Amino acid sequence: MTPEAPKQPVQLPADQWVPAASPLASEEGVDGPEAQEMPEAAQSAFPVVGIGASAGGLAAFEGFFAGMPTGAEPGMAFVLVQHLAPDHKSILSDLIRRYTWMQVFEVEDGMVVQPNCVYIITPNRDMAFFNGTLHLLEPVSPRGQRLPIDFFFRSLAQDQHERAIGIVLSGTGSDGTLGVRAIKGGGGMVMAQTPASTEYDGMPRNVIATGLVDYELAPAEMAAQVIAYVSHAFSKSEAASVQPLPKDENAINIVFILLRAQTGNDFSGYKPSTIHRRIQRRMAVHRISELDDYVKFLQQTSVEVEALFRDLLIGVTSFFRDPQAFQTLADQIIPRILNGKPSNAVIRVWVPGCSTGEEAYSIAILLAEQMELLKKTHKVLVFATDIDSQALATARNGIYPASIATDISPERLGRFFIENSDAGNYRIHKQIREMLIFSEQNVIKDPPFSKLDLISCRNLMIYLGRDLQKMIIPMFHFALSPGGMLYLGTSETAGESAEMFDTLDRKAKIYLRKENFRRIGHMAIGRLLRSAPENAVIAPAVQPAVPVKLCLRELTERTLLRHLDWCSVLVNGQGDILYMHGRSGMYLEPAQGETGTPNILKMARDGLRHELLQALRKVHGSMAPVTYPGLRVKTNGHFTVVNLRVVVVEGTPAADVDNCLYLVILKQESVVEEEQVHDSAENQPDIDARVEDLTRELRAKEEYLQSTNEELETSNEALKSSNEELQSVNEEMQSTNEELETTKEEFQSLNEELATVNTELQNKLMDLSRTNNDMCNLLAGTGIATVFVDFKLRIMRFTPGANAIINLIPGDVGRPVGHLVYNLLGYNSLVDDIQAVLSTLIPREINVQTRGGAWFAMRILPYRTLENVIEGAVVTFVDISEMRKAQEELLKANDLLRLAVVVRDAYDAITVQNLEGRIIAWNPGAVRLYGWSEVEALAMNVRDRIPQELRKDAIDMLHHLSQAQIIEPYRTQRLAKDGTSIAVSIISTALVNENGNVYAIATTERTDPTENQLAPGNTQQPT
Repeated sequence: MTPEAPKQPVQLPADQWVPAASPLASEEGVDGPEAQEMPEAAQSAFPVVGIGASAGGLAAFEGFFAGMPTGAEPGMAFVLVQHLAPDHKSILSDLIRRYTWMQVFEVEDGMVVQPNCVYIITPNRDMAFFNGTLHLLEPVSPRGQRLPIDFFFRSLAQDQHERAIGIVLSGTGSDGTLGVRAIKGGGGMVMAQTPASTEYDGMPRNVIATGLVDYELAPAEMAAQVIAYVSHAFSKSEAASVQPLPKDENAINIVFILLRAQTGNDFSGYKPSTIHRRIQRRMAVHRISELDDYVKFLQQTSVEVEALFRDLLIGVTSFFRDPQAFQTLADQIIPRILNGKPSNAVIRVWVPGCSTGEEAYSIAILLAEQMELLKKTHKVLVFATDIDSQALATARNGIYPASIATDISPERLGRFFIENSDAGNYRIHKQIREMLIFSEQNVIKDPPFSKLDLISCRNLMIYLGRDLQKMIIPMFHFALSPGGMLYLGTSETAGESAEMFDTLDRKAKIYLRKENFRRIGHMAIGRLLRSAPENAVIAPAVQPAVPVKLCLRELTERTLLRHLDWCSVLVNGQGDILYMHGRSGMYLEPAQGETGTPNILKMARDGLRHELLQALRKVHGSMAPVTYPGLRVKTNGHFTVVNLRVVVVEGTPAADVDNCLYLVILKQESVVEEEQVHDSAENQPDIDARVEDLTRELRAKEEYLQSTNEELETSNEALKSSNEELQSVNEEMQSTNEELETTKEEFQSLNEELATVNTELQNKLMDLSRTNNDMCNLLAGTGIATVFVDFKLRIMRFTPGANAIINLIPGDVGRPVGHLVYNLLGYNSLVDDIQAVLSTLIPREINVQTRGGAWFAMRILPYRTLENVIEGAVVTFVDISEMRKAQEELLKANDLLRLAVVVRDAYDAITVQNLEGRIIAWNPGAVRLYGWSEVEALAMNVRDRIPQELRKDAIDMLHHLSQAQIIEPYRTQRLAKDGTSIAVSIISTALVNENGNVYAIATTERTDPTENQLAPGNTQQPT
């Protein structure tokens, strides 16, 4: 069956097939509104298997189709995507046809996909699946940076959803990794080739590292597993493909209990359709038909519980996913946040359900770009949370496959990412990574962050039930600071809690926190922030407006802070001041020069700076409080005794040491009354001298320390200048390195294409070698001597049979045919005949004879290529020796036939008898003369025709003839059939063979014309 292409194929841009953002799990387009708008063509009645491969993929393709079970139709379509050289015609279609009975097509634009067919991508094209058809597009990315597998897998996932199956085979790089995420997000199934069975394991390893692969198999085992999965998952009717929850909800509750016991997360508040679809998919993977059986399997297999948990949390996300949404974020939300902030203020953003961090990093990149555009400096804290620890580990590393280049512009890729071509990945620049704090958090039960400027929660709540949504939206309202904004997905709304927010952009789902909203009290918020019971669904309680009472702890802390005269300063690890409490003028003073971020080390007065630096270093290393008592700080001409204490601020993640915050506490000691000092001085007269000496020594040390500090500052300035120069050089080298890495990546891609072409050519060479062997054996088997010559009459090749006709040896290849010696008699015009055939293109045939006496029919024909081009001549020699002998024998037989006609038509009786007298020939004349038929005569002996009295003389004559003696014609008598004696005249002739021996006697007999009867005594008389 030949697929029919539509008359006007649809051409869509490359990003048309990129699925919308879904940072947590992801069946967006299945549970969301997209499911209702799915085109009918996309809802095909058969699964579509996308198979991607790169270098070394030909052998894997062959293994896959060679392992296809025979005897039944698979009931699905197979689409092959390979990295092909754009300027080389692929022979993949010819290779696949050898291993499958299915029809194999090279894709044309707009080709409709049919089941039980194989479709192969066209070189130098990207391919997408849309409304059940395959579309070809001009590649946008330059050669060496194309990712056709990811491009196709994404479009397949968005079009086919749970009927999409992705298989990743041998290849280098990471192409296919992002596409696999999209397929899993749509509810499809994913396979990967086991790395041990690959020629190049880069692509399979990257896909396996995502944790989304359902099966890891060798290519020969994949086809049977795919058919088994499809037969189980799609054997039911289309209407029953998504069944409602079973009436016995106990089984589903047991699944929730097992998930909560092993993972600590409760999924009972999720949408039932989402949960049930994921459970059905896992049942299909293990080919389990009944839910009760699957529950037993879960109870016995903890690994399957983890696999189901991963399926429920598939992070289908990418950088700048849904470009229109991020453009709205850049144009409307971020400028509004930055313009409302004073200089050096902290920007706080929360991204719940961040998955592997792409969306959170994308927001951080937009913030960095906008701050540079507006020339503002702010400290940015992006809190990215999720319940998937594996996804968070990937996000913290900030390392992503090279295939992200399809989602990020080259400018952003070069500015915010560092390429590692050896590993085939990119890493987020440290500048962006320092903006983000990743933590494991369950948005349903864990306390939220607070004082946030933005919450970006896109496509998370579409998977949650109504009760959970009622709880989460008020929590977001509480977490936002005044003027904070909530950004939701296109399929989400604030719902019943919309009165808590002002709508800034209804289409883009941008909401502004209301400040005068009083329907929710702090008691409800407090209850919401406490850890909820594992099996309870929490909803915010609506309270009437009542005066808010502070707790006793908060009242106590406020009173203590007002009455304590301690000075405290909140700083980061570099000493930058974030917050100050109390009067600090006695200990800190503004530093000279340009003002920037205030730094406590630069502002510390004499006597405090050194110990403060040491304290910060010790606290950073040990994370334990450090105290320096009795420090003498110089303050406006006198000294103040101060106790210094530095502690780590509670709540800072212990693992994130570089982002710790520290609290510097300064407490002034009591001053000794002046009278006590004078009394002490009178009792100890030598104290003044001692104090003067110590003061002098201290002044000298301070001067030395000051000069040392000045030298250090000078050295620091020189080092800073050198560092700037080195940084400039480093940037240039980094730019050069990026260019080299890009070139290397292009060469790597070209190498993959060359490896594919080389494999195809090797297969073609094997085919040609096999065909050449077949032709050689065919020519040798026919026994036809053949010589091939080119236009210059030089021998190109010859068959073994030509050796006996023309003296040829293997070394004669390339020699002119005229230089050879022929074993032909009387024929010396071979060169002239070949030239005549090449000139006229008219074949010529001549019979020639060798010196050994053999005859051959020599044919000279033009040598034509498949393109009908004449490139020489073919000389064949067909042995006709037997035919010549047959012709000679035929001539002899014709002569004998003529003699036989004479004998037959002669009136005389002509007989032949052997030397024993047995008659071996009897012509019609003898029948007429004697009466015996030919059959009767051939059974007789000549004695039976001779009268008794004449037999002795007849035997003597026979003896003379056997001795080759000549006997004259004579008269005698012979008996007829009726017994009468007939007088005849006989002429006898001896018949001699090739060796000169007599083997028979021929006689010609006729009646005696005189008709005289012989006398009894005269038995014979010469004629």
